[in-house]
Amino acid sequence: MPAELRFPRRDSGCSAPDGSVAAAPLTIATWCAGQGWPVHPLAPGRKFPAANCAACRQTGHTHHGCNCRIAGRWCHGFHAATLNSERIQQWWDQSPKSGVGVACGPAGLVVIDIDAHAQIPPTRDRLLPGIPISHQVDLRGLATGYHTIGILAALRGATSPADDATTLRVRTPSGGLHVWYRSDGARAWQCSSGSGGGRALAWQVDVRAHGGYIIAPGTTTNAGTYTPVGDSRLPAPLPNWLARELERTGHLPAPQVPSPLPVPARALQAVIAAGGGRTHATRTLATVLNEVTACAAVTEGAGFSAKLNRAAYTAGGLVTGEYITEQQARNALREAAEAARPGQSRRSEGIIRSGMNAGRARPLHPGGRP
Repeated sequence: MPAELRFPRRDSGCSAPDGSVAAAPLTIATWCAGQGWPVHPLAPGRKFPAANCAACRQTGHTHHGCNCRIAGRWCHGFHAATLNSERIQQWWDQSPKSGVGVACGPAGLVVIDIDAHAQIPPTRDRLLPGIPISHQVDLRGLATGYHTIGILAALRGATSPADDATTLRVRTPSGGLHVWYRSDGARAWQCSSGSGGGRALAWQVDVRAHGGYIIAPGTTTNAGTYTPVGDSRLPAPLPNWLARELERTGHLPAPQVPSPLPVPARALQAVIAAGGGRTHATRTLATVLNEVTACAAVTEGAGFSAKLNRAAYTAGGLVTGEYITEQQARNALREAAEAARPGQSRRSEGIIRSGMNAGRARPLHPGGRP
């Protein structure tokens, strides 16, 4: 099998990756990051994430509050996924045979993972959750996820994802198929296992979305290469019928109001600096900073940009009113933004700059109002 696979830039006008060959992992990782898909290393030859460092392997340790991401380590799998080209180069220089995983949620991807395992089908009520299948229907010959997703699509008058030539499809070494779709970002679709006892779309059909990762096309494991099929090389928008089925089968998080996270330390220092009897302004600053940090509990749809802009506008008014200094305001906003959206400093910096510029034109007074 040829050793090279071309992954052109998104703006190159090309539609690769070429499904006929495998590619160097660094090439794959760089191409994926160029599509806006955060990547992380997989253990060489395997399809699970690279091992954590010794500290992260300790019992009870989780990715919450772990400093390895800041330090540039790949601990905690898809939680460490990045678009940073320097970090990607560093990781695959360190382990050039590591495979490539893509964090589905941050990438805005919903991947339908169709399995073809040799298993005895379950009872009829578990083939298509929520859809009764009459005993008059002859199910002889039904053996894999290709059949169940095909039946579901036929019931909805739609094309099966397995046959959807408009989107990226990737053949797995075991004979399954990964069908990649692009989410509109308005809903945080959740992962599921089609052979499990909980949330499921169809038997032997898994869903990879928020809280999961997918193996990048072109990646080779000990079992073989994940090979694109057909002509499409990028994900198409998630079909409306499939979005309705995902919603029907519980692939959205339960509605909840996220608990505000503590305001970060430097942000608290700015709040304290706004004290000295100016309690209304202090509360105002603390409130808007807390709204920003609370966005950490919701990956998408939290209104992060608007909340950060509001906080920056408020901080700009406090600077002009001489409640805090320019540097205190920027430090507070940057730390709150980093707590809510790690690794997005460039985006956050632009929001902070424009918000503070607008806010400085309207100084805040002790009552917290212009």
